[in-house]
Amino acid sequence: MTRDPSADSRIGAEDIRRRKGGVPIVCLTAYTYPVARLLDPHVDLLLVGDSVAMVLHGHATTLGASLEMMIAHGQAVMRGSAKACIVVDMPAGSYEDSPAQAAKSAGRIFEETGCQAVKLEGGVSMVAQIAAIVAEGIPVMGHIGLQPQSVEKDGGYKIKGRTEENIAALFRDAEAVEEAGAFSVVIEGTMEAVAAKLTRHISIPSIGIGASADCDGQILVIDDMVGMTVDRVPKFVKEYADLRSVVADAAARYAAEVRSRAFPGPDHVFTMASGKDET
Repeated sequence: MTRDPSADSRIGAEDIRRRKGGVPIVCLTAYTYPVARLLDPHVDLLLVGDSVAMVLHGHATTLGASLEMMIAHGQAVMRGSAKACIVVDMPAGSYEDSPAQAAKSAGRIFEETGCQAVKLEGGVSMVAQIAAIVAEGIPVMGHIGLQPQSVEKDGGYKIKGRTEENIAALFRDAEAVEEAGAFSVVIEGTMEAVAAKLTRHISIPSIGIGASADCDGQILVIDDMVGMTVDRVPKFVKEYADLRSVVADAAARYAAEVRSRAFPGPDHVFTMASGKDET
């Protein structure tokens, strides 16, 4: 895919890096063209998250995401966005085996979508992978704390930073991600005070989700934020709309009008009097 000719007008990874300690960075996930168009004017960064496997494809975890899935949704979001920094998640299985695998997968995402950066999960254990991707000229966002791709290994979605041992590990992960060359790091599902200390400890921006208001930015899954999630909504989510009710009500009214033959009405059909074949 040809790189976006308007890339110079976009917010880039370095722009995000420079926001450390400044006005909080506004981030949301996006997976589709129309949603990207709606969100783009309001955000600094759009993440094409592997949460798409759950939100749009009905998988139980993010482990259902594939490289091809992430590339397809990344392309759609790029088409719908003109301003935001677009970051695409690297799905489980596309980078963990070796630095060479990570660089190859990241290269595919970067070239085939035209995105500004990729994101991967892991701290100390992923240093070589992050460094290899950065060496190819591809910006990397890290992800520490609760890592959804490790949910099966961890035995569920468990909040991090509850023990001194775990807190020390989180600090090692944050330092490792920064030293490997990441331009920012997501801190997910981590005790508030720990996330705040991590943010002050590193020199790259932290993006919080279920973390702390002291993080350098915040991100939510768009479907959670607008009240479209049909299963359990995480504790850390604030719903800014109730689209579940809006969509259900619209479907109910449509169904009633179809069954009563009230729809389609005169304004929604074509007749000789219409004059033009306009849809």
